[in-house]
Formats: sequence, structure tokens, C-alpha cells
Amino acid sequence: MNDETLVKEIAAQLRNPQGSKGIEMAEMMNQTNIAMTLHSIACLDLKQHQSILELGHGNCGHLAHLLAQQDELHYTGLEISALMQQEAIRLNQSFITQQHAEFLLYDGLKLNFSAQQFDRIFSVNTLYFWQQPVALLNELYRVLKPHGLLNLTFAQKDFMQQLPFTQYDFELYDLEKLEHLVGQTAFQIKTYSTQQDVVKSKMGDLVKREFITVTLKK
Repeated sequence: MNDETLVKEIAAQLRNPQGSKGIEMAEMMNQTNIAMTLHSIACLDLKQHQSILELGHGNCGHLAHLLAQQDELHYTGLEISALMQQEAIRLNQSFITQQHAEFLLYDGLKLNFSAQQFDRIFSVNTLYFWQQPVALLNELYRVLKPHGLLNLTFAQKDFMQQLPFTQYDFELYDLEKLEHLVGQTAFQIKTYSTQQDVVKSKMGDLVKREFITVTLKK
């Protein structure tokens, strides 16, 4: 396998993990994304009895941490990858049995939920892959309760441009570009927070990553 083919395969697995390599990629993503995921969760300002929706949960190795933040939380995870749905169910069966969590598939566009169903929504490192970002934001607005919060956590464009696989079907963002996107919806930007960490890249190198969590309010 030449370098370009390898890079394309990594890009495809990041978008929609499949097969045995998809499981390996999911575990790697859980490890490399955990700081971003914990930051996104911390910025949710969770309260007791709230319902939470996550888009693109991967293997959802972070669910125990999330549910420990407050009493009687209920989590719904959405994935386009059937493999990731299966892995999340396998790893979190006890929470499903206790009716604290459910994992569903969707097409990346339409959310099959009632209006005003969720108190909090978050998504980590999925924004790059949204096919119709304005339409999806409008869907998220629809299913969010009044005064609810949506956190979008993503690595900054300047960092992402340095990674070879992002040239394949990635739409990169910085704060200014996200502000323009949000301006086409009814959401308001409440706040944002930037952080840095050092991670092993998907190519195996240690890199300093700057990421941002932007909190939108309905």
C-alpha cells in the first residue's frame, strides 16, 4: 500500500469506521480525542435529569464519565457508522440495561426526534464531515429545548491543514468560519474556549493540537 492510498484509507475510516481496521481506528480515536471530549462535556453545564444527544460518539468510551456528572442523566448517541454503534453498545451494555443510554443510527442529515427533545447536545470532531451543515444545525436547533446548549468541539483549521489525510473530504473550520455558519441559523454563540494538548497523530507522530469548543444557545 503506497502512502497516498494509506492516507486516503485513514481519511475514510475517520469519516465512517468499518471492519477490523475501523475498530482499531475507533480505539485510537477514543484515546486521541478524549481531552477534546472531556472538554466538550465540561462545557455542557449539565444539570440533574437532563437529556443529552451526541452526534458521532465513536465507541463511546467516555459514557461513564459523562453520566457521572449529574444524577439521572439520559444519553442518546447517534452514529452514521453501524460498526461504531455496535461497539458502543458492546462497551456500554450496563447503561443501556439501566435505561440511561441508547445508541441509534442516522443518515447524517435528518434527526428522527420530536421537537424540543434534548436539553444538551454535543459533537466532537464531526463538523468536518457534515454534508449539509446549515441544514443539520437547523435540525439540531429543532430538537433542542428552549435555552438548551449545543457544543461543537473541533481542531482548529491551522492544525488540521498540517495533517495529510485532511485533504480528502474534510471541511476545515476556524472560529471565524464557524461564526459565519452559525449566522445562517437561529442559534446564538454563547461562548467559546480554546485549549491545547499533545497527541499522537493518526500517522504516528506526536503533535501539538489546538482545539476549540464553541457553545451555541437556543
